[in-house]
Amino acid sequence: MKKIKLMVVDDNEEFINNVKENYFDDEEVEVIGTARDGLEAIQKIEAYAPDVVILDLIMPEVDGYGVLANLDYSQLPQKPSFIVVSQLTGENFINKAIQLGASYYLVKPINMQMLKDRVREFGGLPVVSKPAELDERFIQQAVKRSQRNLDEKLANIFISVGIPAHIKGYQFLREAIKMAIDTPEIINSITKKLYPSIADKFETSPSKVERAIRHAIEVAWNRGKIENINTIFGIKIYTPNDKPTNGEFIALLADKMIMEGA
Repeated sequence: MKKIKLMVVDDNEEFINNVKENYFDDEEVEVIGTARDGLEAIQKIEAYAPDVVILDLIMPEVDGYGVLANLDYSQLPQKPSFIVVSQLTGENFINKAIQLGASYYLVKPINMQMLKDRVREFGGLPVVSKPAELDERFIQQAVKRSQRNLDEKLANIFISVGIPAHIKGYQFLREAIKMAIDTPEIINSITKKLYPSIADKFETSPSKVERAIRHAIEVAWNRGKIENINTIFGIKIYTPNDKPTNGEFIALLADKMIMEGA
């Protein structure tokens, strides 16, 4: 009887222990090793030759993308199937993992039974649930969930800093931050790319987009919510006299969302 050799790569010890516990008495899947950083993962995957690897993306030393890109598959009898399990939910993160060879992508927190089904599926054993289809539909479902989560996070921040939802700058600022998350380099082309892109989507002009975003930031400063902004980032970034430019504010919030796995 075939027994799947499983490796768990994640810097969260609690997650690793949870997975191991779920396979404690499994007669068809064996956890043959774990790793808590990408460098250790590469060494152990090449040494142990697992059938399936559960792989986190954000880790010390080498991240999950680095693991996928730098493994020497010539050292292995066959390429393992990689199931990425991560808090990163943006479309670019998902697509990049798939392009580098991941077989599936699950967003934390996960359903453990779903994870077990995918391990069996990609390890070559039958599963009760319908096999996953790695197509555009799967990616779009993950993207929709990530977009909802991101919209909720941004809404909470805007409320906290005093940007009301009824002003145009609210919508434009939210769109600008989302664009900067998906394409970070666009922050260097605000006038030529970012404003025109938002203007096209909302059927307005780039100059109106720029003014509306500036007005939204001014509203927050005039309402005296600067301390709330500092609280969000955990450090004192601004004073009442340090109002940021549109680009600075967009980049700051985009970076925060990326760090939180948006």
